[in-house]
Order: sequence, then C-alpha cells, then structure tokens
Amino acid sequence: MTLLMLVSTIAASAQVQKVQIRPYIDQRRFHYGFFIGVHMQDIEFVNNGFVTEDGQSWFMDANEYLPGFQVGVLGELYLHKNIAVRLLPSLYFGDRKVVFKESVSGERRYQQMRSCYVSVPVNVKFAANRVNNYRPYVMAGIAPMFNLVNPRQKELRTNMYDMQIEIGLGCDIYLPFFKLIPELKFCFGVIDIINKNRNDLTDKDMYKFTQSIDHAMSRSIALTFYFE
Repeated sequence: MTLLMLVSTIAASAQVQKVQIRPYIDQRRFHYGFFIGVHMQDIEFVNNGFVTEDGQSWFMDANEYLPGFQVGVLGELYLHKNIAVRLLPSLYFGDRKVVFKESVSGERRYQQMRSCYVSVPVNVKFAANRVNNYRPYVMAGIAPMFNLVNPRQKELRTNMYDMQIEIGLGCDIYLPFFKLIPELKFCFGVIDIINKNRNDLTDKDMYKFTQSIDHAMSRSIALTFYFE
C-alpha cells in the first residue's frame, strides 16, 4: 500500500495535470460491471515414487500450458478512497495436459483434463491515488471453485472442489463512457485436488496412477479485462 502511494505521488509530480474523466465515479458506494479474460492452468504434482507389483514406477507432470478463458460479473463495495472489496461470480473454461512417465521402460501416456469451474472470488483491492485518468492497484483474495466437468474412467480424476489464493495488480483506466481495468492475476491452490477414491474405475490396474501421487495443487495465471 505504501509503495503504491509512493509510485502515485512520484507519477503525479512528473506529469502535467489533465482534466479528469468522470472524477466522482469511484465515490459511489457500489460499482457494477463485467469481465472477460484468458488464463493458463497448471497442476503442481508431488509424486511419491510408488512401485507396482510388477516393478513399474510412474511419475506425473503437466509440462504443456493450454489457454482457457473466463467470463463473469463484477460487484465492488467502496470502503475507503483507496480500499474496496470485490465479489466476482465467474466461469473458467480451461484445459490441462498431463504426461505420465514410467521410470524404467520410458513408456508415456497422456491425459487431457478439461474443466469448467464456477467460482466466486472475494478480493480486496488496494488502489493508489488517481493520476489524471489512471489509477494503479494491487489486489489479494480467495477463490472457492467448483468443477462441473469430471469424467470417469480416466487415469486421474480431480475433486469437484478447489480453493485458491489470488494476488495480482492492475490499473483503472478512465474513459468517457466506461472504466477499463486490465489486471494480471496469479492463483495458487491450497488443497489437494486429486480424487483418491476411485470407485469409478472398472480397470483396477489404472489405480496405479492415483497411487503414485502424494498430492497435487492447482496453479493458474489470468489476464482479465473489466468493464465498469
């Protein structure tokens, strides 16, 4: 927060003052809008070195990043001229590609893990003082997530529920008819998303992939554009 204030003060002193567009828009009690964006999903696997009865040892990795997109609505509550709370009901459509590697034979298998997450993040936004028609900010929050896509009979299944911590930065850009807000956000899962209860498997030999994982956490990077 102090760093934002310092950057804002330096920028203000270095720029020629201009007429502000919609100077009182941020003083409304509630703000509403919508957003669209793109993101990259990842999974951070922690393998446990499990060895099957026939001597196989499998390791998992998600070494390819596939783009997804997100849409949602924005609700913002004004608390202070530099602080606001945001509620962001959203849908995240994404994809992950997991590679399975057998350490002895070098055999490889692949699984495409598509997802459609319903999420309702709650963020706190710490904004600097406005400089002409720009206002940088940082944000942090939590995002409970519920996956609507969870196919059976695959090497791995994820749990339906996930929880992520979000941190990011962005900038309010004041335009004549609306406010545009580009934001870069980093998301870190805090719970194990691998489903260890595989009663869905008819081929029990496939359970070795789940057994080979100690735990796995979700990760993602999102570039979002808000329109308010």
